[in-house]
Amino acid sequence: MDELKTNDYLRGIVLNLPDSPGIYQYLNDEGSIIYVGKAKNLKRRVSSYFNREHESGKTRILVSKIADIRYIVVKTEEDALLLENNLIKKYKPRYNVLLKDDKTYPSICVQNEWFPRVFRTRKIVRNGSSYYGPYSHVPTMYALLDLIKHLFPLRTCHHQLTPENIRAGKFQVCLEYHIKNCAGPCVGKQSHEDYMKNIAQIKEILKGNTREVEQMLYQQMQNLAAELKFEEAQKVKEKYLLIESYRAKSEVVSHVLHNIDVFSIEEDSDGKSAFINYLHITNGAVNQAFTFEYKKRLNETKEELLALGIVEMRDRYKSHSREIIVPFLPDIELKDVVFTVPQRGDKRTLLELSVLNVKQYKADRLKQAEKLNPEQRTTRLLKEIQEALHLERMPIRIECFDNSNTQGSDPVAGCVVFVKGKPSKKDYRKYNIKTVEGPDDYASMQEVVRRKYTRAVEEGTPLPDLLITDGGKGQMSVVKEVLDELGLDIPVAGLAKDGRHRTSELLFGDPPQVVGMKQTSPLFQLLTRIQDEVHRYAITFHREKRSKRQIASELDAIKGIGPKAKAALLKELKSVKRIREADPETLAAVVGASKARILHDYFHDPQPDGEEGEGN
Repeated sequence: MDELKTNDYLRGIVLNLPDSPGIYQYLNDEGSIIYVGKAKNLKRRVSSYFNREHESGKTRILVSKIADIRYIVVKTEEDALLLENNLIKKYKPRYNVLLKDDKTYPSICVQNEWFPRVFRTRKIVRNGSSYYGPYSHVPTMYALLDLIKHLFPLRTCHHQLTPENIRAGKFQVCLEYHIKNCAGPCVGKQSHEDYMKNIAQIKEILKGNTREVEQMLYQQMQNLAAELKFEEAQKVKEKYLLIESYRAKSEVVSHVLHNIDVFSIEEDSDGKSAFINYLHITNGAVNQAFTFEYKKRLNETKEELLALGIVEMRDRYKSHSREIIVPFLPDIELKDVVFTVPQRGDKRTLLELSVLNVKQYKADRLKQAEKLNPEQRTTRLLKEIQEALHLERMPIRIECFDNSNTQGSDPVAGCVVFVKGKPSKKDYRKYNIKTVEGPDDYASMQEVVRRKYTRAVEEGTPLPDLLITDGGKGQMSVVKEVLDELGLDIPVAGLAKDGRHRTSELLFGDPPQVVGMKQTSPLFQLLTRIQDEVHRYAITFHREKRSKRQIASELDAIKGIGPKAKAALLKELKSVKRIREADPETLAAVVGASKARILHDYFHDPQPDGEEGEGN
């Protein structure tokens, strides 16, 4: 089927679509489902793909791949949401968001048995057992299991405790019975009715209904005390205090807030993923908590992704909460459900808790990704610089200058280059200041920048994406003057130090303004590293130059006496005075006869006027 016929074929399907809610599936020419979507109005939604030019390149590619369209009509938008979610999970279409849920978190199972066991598991077996979770925060699960263990004597053995086997006397009590962790149902010491009462209370606790269990135990304790059964009342009191302690620790807001879902969403810095956190609140306590990631495929909006996440989590956890707390209204309507965007109070506290969790999850995933791919961290930092300074392009190449002199003597400068956040030492350059007299840092900086970039333009070598001066507004101003003279549009920033000579702030703009960032942030640490490196480089060059000048001696002026001969003479005879006074035989023993003769002639024969002490 050629392209024209394909378009006619698709146009015929679109024109005959109903004005009803439903889901649509796009198939490629191989018959594979490449996209699943939902719609309040199928005809209007599907037509939008073919009636206009799409800004997103990915959407244009999707449309070009469509060879066939299928659709399913449903009664309500909520049904469409659920069906879309199930089909995306089933077929994993190439152009739908990808649910990154690669961790199998543990759940608590109440086994479907005559005397049910309660244990943690990562496998869900549909055999009539009840499952609670999964628990993304494993310590919470263990805290619940520990509470249950202390409240109720439960069996942990794997025996088939059927009524027939128990009556046949097939079992014997084990150590767990003797240490009072089990009441011995295997030998008939605990009735099935009594055991199942405990299981009913355990299920309420796992649902988060600890308040009801606590009230029931309190009433039971009062009744026993009224009947003067004080020992039994004391045992019930101990259970009551255990639950009260657990509830006090787990309750985050007022217990009045019951059966509420909370969602929050965060996108990553490059906009390719979104992270969604889900909390289920029962009696003011977090009963379920889960965070997951969606990989974007078609630049989906936050509203679309949050709607997908709400449907996915409510389906997974079988939540029927009639109130959902969200940071903004999602692009869905659910029957008998109210969406709340709280501004203050306990509900706002719950939303902030969800946001805290999703941000932590995002940071953890980022750290994991950066460990696997260190360049990702560098790219993120450079993008942060680009965003903080509003640069047109990412500062892949950063160059930084610094001057060094001692009260105007031996003035030098250094330029260090960082490419993709790492030092590029082959591009470092040292400069002797040639045109400036005295300690004039501004003039020295102008000379070096002019020399550096005049040559770069002439030779066609790379120019920096960002130039950083080791100084404040004054240094930035004189550098900009030179760049304007050369007709170069290079962004200039300044790193200023505080009174203790520590990097304190980043300056940028015209006029320069302080760019706000935490001094503990990785970005600020990168900038500090660049500044420290250029300072080290410049001052090391200055010390080398100053040292050479300070150790220069009269031997430097003698033609025919090179550095190696000079070093050997000073090592052996210790000073120029002793070399001058030495006889030719002594000198010859160190540097040979010909150099000994040169030295002797220099020190003992009269020099022509004006030549004494001159170097090469």
